[in-house]
Amino acid sequence: MSKARPSSEPRAPAGHHYWSVDSAPATLTRQLPLSAAPLVLLLFTLFSSCLLFAINTVPALVATFPNRDFVFSPYLGTHSIPLRIFILSFYLAFAAVVGASSLGKVKFLVEMTATFITVCCAFDLLNVVLYEAFGFIYSLHVVEILSGLFGFFVFSLKLLDHGTMPPRAETPMGQRYKGMASFRLAIAVAIAIVLSVLVDQQDVFIIERLRELALLGGTGPGVFLFLPMLFLLLYVDGTVQAIIRRKVTFTPPVTVIVPAHNEAHVIDRTIASLDASAAGYGGDVLVLVLNNASTDDTAGAAWAAFDKARHLRGRVVDVPTPGKAKALNRGVREVDTPYMIRIDADTQVLPETLRRAMRHFSRQHVGVVGGLPLAPGDGPFDRARTLEVLLKHGYYQVAYGATDAIVGVPGMFAAYRTHLVRAVGGFVTGMNGEDTDVSLRIGEMGYRIVGDPSVVYISEVPVTYRHLREQRMRWFRSIYHVSARNRNYLDSWRFSMRGKVILPFMLLNSARRAMMVPLALFGVLHLGFGLDPESQLTASAVLAVLLGAPTLMAAFAALANGRPKALLGLPEYTLFRIARSYLTLESVLSIAFAKPPKLGKIATR
Repeated sequence: MSKARPSSEPRAPAGHHYWSVDSAPATLTRQLPLSAAPLVLLLFTLFSSCLLFAINTVPALVATFPNRDFVFSPYLGTHSIPLRIFILSFYLAFAAVVGASSLGKVKFLVEMTATFITVCCAFDLLNVVLYEAFGFIYSLHVVEILSGLFGFFVFSLKLLDHGTMPPRAETPMGQRYKGMASFRLAIAVAIAIVLSVLVDQQDVFIIERLRELALLGGTGPGVFLFLPMLFLLLYVDGTVQAIIRRKVTFTPPVTVIVPAHNEAHVIDRTIASLDASAAGYGGDVLVLVLNNASTDDTAGAAWAAFDKARHLRGRVVDVPTPGKAKALNRGVREVDTPYMIRIDADTQVLPETLRRAMRHFSRQHVGVVGGLPLAPGDGPFDRARTLEVLLKHGYYQVAYGATDAIVGVPGMFAAYRTHLVRAVGGFVTGMNGEDTDVSLRIGEMGYRIVGDPSVVYISEVPVTYRHLREQRMRWFRSIYHVSARNRNYLDSWRFSMRGKVILPFMLLNSARRAMMVPLALFGVLHLGFGLDPESQLTASAVLAVLLGAPTLMAAFAALANGRPKALLGLPEYTLFRIARSYLTLESVLSIAFAKPPKLGKIATR
């Protein structure tokens, strides 16, 4: 569905060299006051406090909801926190601050709450039916977990429906059925369930401590361990597959396109690194610097660097219209080799990067290849970023790759079959996430997306909080922009791992991350009030929300990737995750709400 342009465009803060037209697409975002997220947290505190006091102290509500949550059926056991109250409180606070008209806020809130309450009532009705028919009643722990997860998902779906989003586009779909990928996933899920259940049944100290630390509706050790166990199994599978396939040499001619906007300070290092990598590649390498509306001497610096290069050919292509995707599409038109690589102007590849990336294309069904974007190592966020990268690209992406379910390859470094980029319409303009969009669509055509952590390159990390904020808000909005544009993969009848499993999981996870700071705040309120004597909530459990399993998984990912020194960054990574969650909240608040015009298509060139 096509959406309208807001009346005021986000503008670059004065002196911010990193800001561009891609930072906040004018048709899809609004100028976000710094007070917006704090106001959400303040209103959330007010609403949740009122609801907690009411359901625990008002006699009529106490009698109606003895479980101390908006639960309409008796359940066995207790919970740690009332997640339905949490979800409704967040909905109220977010809808009050979101950038919509008064009527738009009401519609958004009503639709979110109505959907969520309907599903909760369905859970509770099913419980009554099962009890009456079979004498079976399921645990309050289970219903709270499901309520929370569905609450996250409803939030993302309604944001897609009501927010200003890219219009739904035609989506390419391949006919190749990936039966082996589904079989691998089914085997991994079955083994993970068995192992998690066995662990949960052990009566040992560590398992008891895990039960005490349960927070989201009382998740026990079995639930806590299932996803880590599943990802571990898939990671091992993906690593074995990668080892088997690494012994191939494939060095076809390749063109590297480099969009560059005011990159005179770094473009010489980028070209020099490509030259060093081309020296060990063995095939022809052409580099195109796409000088995108630069106001500095990017073109001159690039030509000077090409004069020094000995192992590649290069030229500068002027692209006067601002926008990275516009520059990339011009570059795609200039490419005349079967394979192409796009990198950012501040990305420095290593000597073996080109060779290791291109070898994957010796397999006919590989369409996209990505790698591991390490931080330079000398910035305030670099150690935290290194752990984030090792977890996401060095661990989870390998696991997704085991079942051919990788969605996005970062545009910092991505290799493609050139004809596939053209076949999916090039790089979409006017939205965030053009890199994820193109790889998703190539993957859904039936081609394999590869994430190889041995394809290492160095990518810029912001050195100020303002730059980090701009970067992360842009990144976190992209999941909504990409999902909206490719919504056919979400709601069509055709099953695919990406469209029916990974994209919904990414939407759910984005909402969960946006709600993490409010969730920790809610845990503190619930614990501090002490209104529910049966609650299992502890201070350790509240702390566990902020630390979380990802911190432990990041440590494991560092070791699995042979980088034990990265463990020194765990304290910074813990704080970084909290900041990242807060920026996710700001990111979803920055999505514009506007009355949609007639249906239309978004331009891809």
